[in-house]
Amino acid sequence: MTIAGADPTPLWDDAWLASAVEGVPTPPAAQGWAARVGVFDLETTGVDVATDRVVTAYVGVLDGTGAVVESSSWMADPGIEIPAGATAVHGITTERARAEGRPAAEVVAEVVAALAGLFAQGIPVVAYNASYDFSLLKHEALRHGLPALDSPSPVIDPLVVDKRVDRYRRGKRTLEVVAAHYAVTLDGAHDATADAVAAGRVAQALAARFDLPECPVALHTQQISWAREQAESLTEYFVRIGRLAPEEVIDGAWPVR
Repeated sequence: MTIAGADPTPLWDDAWLASAVEGVPTPPAAQGWAARVGVFDLETTGVDVATDRVVTAYVGVLDGTGAVVESSSWMADPGIEIPAGATAVHGITTERARAEGRPAAEVVAEVVAALAGLFAQGIPVVAYNASYDFSLLKHEALRHGLPALDSPSPVIDPLVVDKRVDRYRRGKRTLEVVAAHYAVTLDGAHDATADAVAAGRVAQALAARFDLPECPVALHTQQISWAREQAESLTEYFVRIGRLAPEEVIDGAWPVR
């Protein structure tokens, strides 16, 4: 595990600074749960949460301006070959993971402990498409005989929230696209650190723009229903266009499936 120094990069981009010069006040720091959020992301060997493995991980904390005030990152040797397709996404080869990565069991234990520590403090943890990261982490923990985060809470998933509050907006909902929509800079997409920090800043932007519950636990509870409804809607659409058979369903369990 490596502990980096605080990142002074704020949530608000150069446009805000320009407006301040012109006499328009810069926005205040985030309030409520958005004043301090944990952030979490994994890069992995693939997309199957039950069988794929952690390659890199990041857990951090953002203050109300979106600056990083706590930062921990890991690289694991997943114990299996990293497929070329996964390497093309995050840039980590099998050879590099074996040379620079630590044993997967140690990494997974430390990531789980870092997240559990944030939840114990009542700090909400932001993860984009949270059901992927938390589900894969759960299966990794069980694979190594470690305690798993079966019911992490409170979790904030900007993907689920954005689909709910702006459901009719056209276009993709990848982190890269959604970050750009909310004027959040994402440099180095598919890097666990960059993705986690950008997701946290998107969550703060959503809190500033929309009338979301002030209590993170209440927001967590609402997202359980929202994610299920979104999965049902997507299932209906995919069946209609022939991408799913009528008896197939998309799992809407959240934040762990």
